[in-house]
Amino acid sequence: MKKNLSFLVLILLTFNVVVFAQDGWTNLFNGKDLTGWEQLNGEAKYEVVDGMIVGTTVVNTPNSFIRTEKNYSDFIFEVELLVAENMNSGIQFRSESTPDYMNGRVHGYQCEVDPSERAWSAGVYDEARRGWLYPLELNPEAKTALKHGEWNHYRIECIGNSIKTWLNGVAVAHLIDDMTPEGFIALQVHGIGKDKSKEGHQIKWRNIRIKTKNLKPSAAEGIYVVNMIPNNLSDAEKDQGFKLLFDGKSTKGWQRADGSKFPKSMWEVKDGVFTGLGGKPNTNNSGDIITKETFGPFEFKFDFNFTKGANSGIKYEVGNNGPHIGLEYQIIDDENHPDAKNGDLGNHSLASLYDLIPAEKEKRFVKGVGEWNRGRIVVYPDGTAQHWLNGKIVVEYVLGNAIFKALVARSKYKNYKDFGMVEKTPILLQEHGDVVHFRSLKIREL
Repeated sequence: MKKNLSFLVLILLTFNVVVFAQDGWTNLFNGKDLTGWEQLNGEAKYEVVDGMIVGTTVVNTPNSFIRTEKNYSDFIFEVELLVAENMNSGIQFRSESTPDYMNGRVHGYQCEVDPSERAWSAGVYDEARRGWLYPLELNPEAKTALKHGEWNHYRIECIGNSIKTWLNGVAVAHLIDDMTPEGFIALQVHGIGKDKSKEGHQIKWRNIRIKTKNLKPSAAEGIYVVNMIPNNLSDAEKDQGFKLLFDGKSTKGWQRADGSKFPKSMWEVKDGVFTGLGGKPNTNNSGDIITKETFGPFEFKFDFNFTKGANSGIKYEVGNNGPHIGLEYQIIDDENHPDAKNGDLGNHSLASLYDLIPAEKEKRFVKGVGEWNRGRIVVYPDGTAQHWLNGKIVVEYVLGNAIFKALVARSKYKNYKDFGMVEKTPILLQEHGDVVHFRSLKIREL
């Protein structure tokens, strides 16, 4: 009987190996020791316990990482993890550590592990580089995907420029980016500084595997897409109805705000960037440009980059009080332009609804002079409108309601009848006498 049982077990094991090989997955952890892994940066404790990798927090050490010795480019990665409630962690992928970058600091894409109230688990963070690329304000329905106190299944798919994440089967993030096409995978234990109350907290990983051959992109999930490649329209964005308002090469589709010939002396297209050239202060709005097409309720995505002391803006709901009058997403150098301090409660500052509602923003979600910011304006069919900055809502209001009318009545627009209330609007880029750059202008009607 013992012989027969042993033979049966051998057959089953052989069968499993064959199926496993055919399925194309490779285990990255052997369940016994840390062969194939290397620790970097911090001194958090990593050990193998009962077939799991266990990471434990240690005081007075920076973020710690245990990385694969191999690098990976295109892959599908899966892992199960169990994290302490008050612990922050992450899964690095396509990441690097080189002597010439911050003395070997691990940097690159990170799939977040966040059991806090913020609940951004499986969002995409760019460790030690650009910060948050895909915070979960962009996909709030996925905030509930993490199971507290239970094992959670993470899946990361990197194929070409497309990066997707899932948590317990829920689609969380979709990023298009080409900054790092290849790198290692690493498991993070976040630094806790000197806080001894957080010492000894653990995160556990098991069933760590990867597939690198015969990859097929997953079907589109319909979630919000962050596209970091300039002037690129991904297939997923096309499926969602987006189109480019700037082709990266010409001023096609744009005209002076008053409908006359495009002001070429005030604008330039170069290296995929649409630039307001500045010069003399623009007192008659003669350099403002608008789209030839108009839009009903819409979602407009754009990248912008301002020079020191610059002031500009993007206007919408334009047309019923002249070609230059409308609601404005303020673009301004908060640190160096005096008007940013004017208005009520900062409603002239960056990303504010100019002269009406101040933007509620965190400093770490603001890119400064010479850096690219990602803006977004949404006007829904029910009149709800939003300003976004680098993945976070900073202004929200309802067009035409009592609060909106009261705000207008105390603003510089108080004498304009039905201010901001139009059925269809062009998009206006303001030329305010300062150098400001735009790219990746994308819109869809809702």
